[in-house]
Amino acid sequence: MKKYNHMALEERCQIERYLTFGCSFKEIAKILDRNPSTIAREIKNHRTFITPKSSPCANYSTCQQRKICGEKYCMKPCKNCEDVNCREVCKAYMPHYCPKLDKAPYVCNNCSNQDFCSRVHAYYHAHKANNQYISGLSSSRKSLHVDERKAKELDKLISPLIKKGQSISHIFSTHKKEIALSRKTIYNYIDRCVFEARNIDLPRKVRYKKRKTKPCAPYPYKYREGRTYEDFQTFMEQHPELDFVEMDTVKGSREKGKVLLTMIFARYDFMLIFLLDSASQECVQEIFDFLLKALGLTVFRRLFPVILTDNGGEFKNPEALEKTQHGSPCTRIFYCNPMASWQKPHIERNHEFIRCVLPKGKSFDNLSQTDITLLANHINSLTRGSLDSKSPFTAAKDFLGPKTRFVLGLKLIKPDDVFLKPALLNR
Repeated sequence: MKKYNHMALEERCQIERYLTFGCSFKEIAKILDRNPSTIAREIKNHRTFITPKSSPCANYSTCQQRKICGEKYCMKPCKNCEDVNCREVCKAYMPHYCPKLDKAPYVCNNCSNQDFCSRVHAYYHAHKANNQYISGLSSSRKSLHVDERKAKELDKLISPLIKKGQSISHIFSTHKKEIALSRKTIYNYIDRCVFEARNIDLPRKVRYKKRKTKPCAPYPYKYREGRTYEDFQTFMEQHPELDFVEMDTVKGSREKGKVLLTMIFARYDFMLIFLLDSASQECVQEIFDFLLKALGLTVFRRLFPVILTDNGGEFKNPEALEKTQHGSPCTRIFYCNPMASWQKPHIERNHEFIRCVLPKGKSFDNLSQTDITLLANHINSLTRGSLDSKSPFTAAKDFLGPKTRFVLGLKLIKPDDVFLKPALLNR
């Protein structure tokens, strides 16, 4: 049985035909593979009423109206007047509907008495019904579901938050009761310029084309031996209890200068960001040494059991990153296939939040680690639909532990204070 499909003109033509033959709703529904209640609603909602010229008023038997036409000396009851049609001038006129129209089949398509009946008729015409349906569908999507006062209240709430760089998902999850509309409706209102905020103010308003995947040629470098993406998948299948971290770098201007080292806990979408003096193996190694010293080997192993990264030159010394200074193993490093950034989607998606504040081409040389930690806190406080409308900070709070949060300066930003615009680091 068809469910939730719009009825087509061909089906309406069949309904009209079978109504003329005197078929029941159940019989028509079986032919069209629809529910009988669907057929009944279709007929009742889209029937056309026709009033015959000789149709009497519903109040004809009790009517006592006189002098409706304005003739002062006329003494005839208006219902018996032959000069003026009381139906056209009387405000109390009520059409006289046939009582059969209140029950199935609700129309006169198969009525044998329709040529002799003077009451209001109802017919189901497929083309008229289809035009009515399309017109109603279009108008319902064009009209607002809120009045002008409510629209202004929503604008006052939503537009300032959007201009702070917050996403609709974040705003909706933190103000769901106040908004009382769906996310799609909010996007539609922005498209129609109901709010002060426009599409250009949204952090993300793009359409993705279908990704084209190409077979990856083997990469004959020694540092990748036993650490390919296929090895990563095999290792995770053998150790399903382990979490993994995606790692990458974000560059500012094309010239040499400071870069950002990003690490994201894939399960929680929680991102750590560190400022490096340059994109070199030595700078990456310094961050690993700092984390080992500040957190301890036990905590480091729990947080970073497996790391998936790309083939950047700064990551091409896996032996040094996988072991402590004393040679104890602390993590496992794996590499994505070349030109396959989709294999670490969580970190690529979160880099878009960084670019909201630090656009491409902007140098990081005038930034400090304090600035970068502030940026990370705002990104991690943005709620995500994939986390059941929780923020990454809330989702990963217990996993990180108080020591990690204190050492790295990780804090939760209030929902309405989340700010993802360049002005965040220019205050």
